[in-house]
Amino acid sequence: MSAKAPTARELARESVRANILRAARARLADEGPAQLSLRAVARDVGMVSSAVYRYFPSRDDLLTALLVEAYDELGAAAEQGDASHPREQVGARWVAAGRAIRAWSLAHPSDFALLFGSPVPGYSAPRDTVTPATRAILVLIGIVIDATGTSGWRSEAAVTPATAPAPVASVVGDALDFLEARGQKDAAPPEMVLRTLSAWTTVFGTVSFELFGHYTYSVSDLAGYFDQVLARLADELGFDAQF
Repeated sequence: MSAKAPTARELARESVRANILRAARARLADEGPAQLSLRAVARDVGMVSSAVYRYFPSRDDLLTALLVEAYDELGAAAEQGDASHPREQVGARWVAAGRAIRAWSLAHPSDFALLFGSPVPGYSAPRDTVTPATRAILVLIGIVIDATGTSGWRSEAAVTPATAPAPVASVVGDALDFLEARGQKDAAPPEMVLRTLSAWTTVFGTVSFELFGHYTYSVSDLAGYFDQVLARLADELGFDAQF
């Protein structure tokens, strides 16, 4: 049974909502999330503020919509990068997904800052943002899990270092619970979960340093440096990056 086609009224409402979000994203680029104002956005789209409140009852509702939209775009970019290579080519998928994350972030610096920059004073992201926020990391997790099933995977990557100060499973317990809920816990030993979390934060930390200018006078080839990071992270995870 086909889905019911949206009505003209529903289409019009979605168009207005999209215009509001587009104007709000432009405001983010100019002023940052802390200064975001529904009244200012209303002026930008030629509406009275009371009309905008019918779409977004508060600034926090607007921020949440912006977060969801940006997380979904970032996740889609990572998924498309991953899907550009066959499943068994884990090294190529890793590079493609990482490069896609970087490319989206460089093209949307204000959105990246909203997602991974300083918290907005007085705002706490609701659970609505959790699923979109996990899309990119789930791409990386999927690649690592697939890598552990290939003949080229170096299984020593799953061995806990002898110098570990605490049991790895207790350190990443929340992540293991998350994977268990998805039926993936057995495919990811605790040490691999820890290494994947470390790789995730390194990928986004590297992008953040680039976007905010922290590599000035230290890195002369930013794209090349990012590829070097991807290669070393893959090695840490037990497989070879493929460029």
